[in-house]
Amino acid sequence: MRLFQIFAFLFSVLVIKYKDATDGIGFSSDEQNAGDASAKLVLLLLCYLANGFRRFSFTWPQFRVELFSTHFHKHKDLIHDVSFDFFGKRMATCSSDQSVKVWDLNENEEWICTSSWKTHSASVWKVTWAHPEFGQVLATCSFDRTVAVWEESIVENASSQLNHIWINKTNLVDSRTSVKDVKFSPKHLGLQLASCSSNGVVRIYEAPDPMNLTHWSMQHELLCKMSCSCISWNPSTYRYHAPMLAVGCDDPSNSTGGKVFIFEFSYALRDWVKIKMIMTITDPVNNIAFAPNMGKKHHVLAIASEKLYIYNLNPRLNGEHNQSSSEQSDISLQEVAHFADHNSKITRLSWNDFGTILLSTGDDGKVFLWMANYMDIWKRVGTIKNDSLNPFELELVKNVPSSGETSGQKSSRISFKRFTQTRGPPPEKPLEPVYKGAYY
Repeated sequence: MRLFQIFAFLFSVLVIKYKDATDGIGFSSDEQNAGDASAKLVLLLLCYLANGFRRFSFTWPQFRVELFSTHFHKHKDLIHDVSFDFFGKRMATCSSDQSVKVWDLNENEEWICTSSWKTHSASVWKVTWAHPEFGQVLATCSFDRTVAVWEESIVENASSQLNHIWINKTNLVDSRTSVKDVKFSPKHLGLQLASCSSNGVVRIYEAPDPMNLTHWSMQHELLCKMSCSCISWNPSTYRYHAPMLAVGCDDPSNSTGGKVFIFEFSYALRDWVKIKMIMTITDPVNNIAFAPNMGKKHHVLAIASEKLYIYNLNPRLNGEHNQSSSEQSDISLQEVAHFADHNSKITRLSWNDFGTILLSTGDDGKVFLWMANYMDIWKRVGTIKNDSLNPFELELVKNVPSSGETSGQKSSRISFKRFTQTRGPPPEKPLEPVYKGAYY
């Protein structure tokens, strides 16, 4: 292979010697000579082979050849999902071209495609990362009715460069219809994987040995009786909170009732139990996301449909200090906000690490930022527009009423500015004599 690369490079130099071009190696619009076009195509392929299918940069007097492998790593069809790893330094994308691509953030804050491979025999709907405690592991689901688990292996090639290779560890083929979503569980629950299908079945798998990802066993099968579109694990690590799973359905019929199901794991029954069904949401649900609770005793659930809904789930445990109690925890569900600011279908939701800021995207091409004040009143606080000069320019919203507010809510709303900007610092109180000299 090394001799072939040397021969290809020398032959490309001979071609370059007899070619004059100042605009790179691409085909020009006024190029009519088929022989010149063929020579340029041969030169392009030979330069790429000479460099071993990696980034190539070569300079010649009055001739410049630059070949970037990332140009060939663009998806060839619609991208369905983008997923970041735990640290935000790696990104995975999946597409209808049946492939998954992994991108790494380099020192220059540029995303470089390090791996690209075909994962399924049909469109890939979702891709998700496992917690880094279990290694570099990905899971994908597809229209071909399968879920695939992938693990990264880094090998050194002949030129002492590292290649990222993703190995297919297993294929889960229990579904009989398209698998719409797949999610790894929080790390404190072990290496578990939940998937939902268009026939209304949610399956939960577990790897008994995290060091051997080839063996997965199906632990539970939950029935929703409607086409499922999205799932979300509750990331709460509070020891009195049982594992919880929310499932959204995209059934277009309004006569089937609520489109959101909430399941909780019962330690007494050793099974998942449906504890709530949100009947007020009758439109198809596109995405659903639990917020990181960060020490809060209640859960926050965001739902993306024709509107954005935010719910508080307050668990009232009958046996708070006895999780083995046969009594099932009672959940108090409260809708705290709903908005229609996108004026279109809402497609994706994402929380920050503290569970205080929610991002929503819609078909209108905008990203809205939502935040609640200390009175738990939610308001839109920022907008990211794609038509600005900087696509990531954040535009703060000041005193913009949201479409989900009523007149009563406007009159009782207390703005952030009143309590943060106009109010002066609190007066200093003198320390009592008995506490003087104490260390804190």
